[in-house]
Amino acid sequence: MNDHPRAPKKSTIQLAVGVFVAVGLGAAAALVPMPYAIISPGPATDVLGSSTGKDGTATPRIIIESAQTYPTTGSLDFTTVSVRGGPGYPVNVVDVLRAWVDPTREVLPVDEVFPPQATKEQVAEENRAEMSVSQQEASAVALRALGYTLTQEVVISSVPAGSPSEGQLKAGDILVSVGGATASDADAIRAAVQRVTVGDAVDVVVTRDGAKVTAKPSTRQASDGRTILGIVLTPTYKLPFPVKIDAGNVGGPSAGLMFSLGIYDKLTEGAMTGGAKIAGTGTIDDSGKVGPIGGIRQKVVGAQHAGATFFLAPEANCAELAGKVPEGITVVKVDTFDTAKNAVVAIGHGDTSSLPRCGQ
Repeated sequence: MNDHPRAPKKSTIQLAVGVFVAVGLGAAAALVPMPYAIISPGPATDVLGSSTGKDGTATPRIIIESAQTYPTTGSLDFTTVSVRGGPGYPVNVVDVLRAWVDPTREVLPVDEVFPPQATKEQVAEENRAEMSVSQQEASAVALRALGYTLTQEVVISSVPAGSPSEGQLKAGDILVSVGGATASDADAIRAAVQRVTVGDAVDVVVTRDGAKVTAKPSTRQASDGRTILGIVLTPTYKLPFPVKIDAGNVGGPSAGLMFSLGIYDKLTEGAMTGGAKIAGTGTIDDSGKVGPIGGIRQKVVGAQHAGATFFLAPEANCAELAGKVPEGITVVKVDTFDTAKNAVVAIGHGDTSSLPRCGQ
């Protein structure tokens, strides 16, 4: 007699089908983009160090021409974060779940990190513009601290397609006045634009190819309610000598503080750091004020991974670090270029007991 395999029970078949469906749905769900951004610790870069080109040649991160510079030791690292989940870099449910259980990472709604409907190209362009501005202002702050008198000009770096200023203003125009108010700096320009009724045109005087030109661009309302001309501004300064900064493939404004300290250190005799490895973050504005940044916890972790023993943090970010500073690194609170410079000098001298700390 031949043996025949027993037919599977109906319940067994249903269970198997259910498992296959669940696995299939899970796999499909893993491919669905999630509306979140994941912030992770990024690398730290020493502004006093060098970058290596494809040919193996080392080039200083900060190059100052036609001025006396001095050798230095130690390091002044600017810190970064890695961001996934923005335009062009979607994350799925598996990525988000892994980040939620990792204490070194943070998960945020994507609209809290990127402007709604922004494209990958628009984000990259904004980051490049912010980096350029931070380098300009860092140079100005450092040179003013050394006694130089500088004047600022505000240049239009781009006029995006579809902007209300398209056809009226051009990239390269130097702003002279807006609505009769002197365009002394970017803040003065923004304030002048806010006085214009949304949709109205405004007289804008610019210097173009060496001649003064009066344009009459329209305005519109931004998503946050501000009145805008739809132009990208870049402050520039007439420096007494060229200062060039190589930040590598990094955008945004948060390295401004460390750039200003690096420039100052190279232009002053002796090593400010005293050989210590110091990291930090923070924007820097024309007045030398240090501003808050995003991803502070991830930047401190990145600094620790890079071997830094001290970290300069904007005062406005200190509350985010309460009880979350990793072992082996001291976070120092700073609010201006001068307080940051004095902190670096104190660390270099080993006199750190009176430095204001945060998160510890």
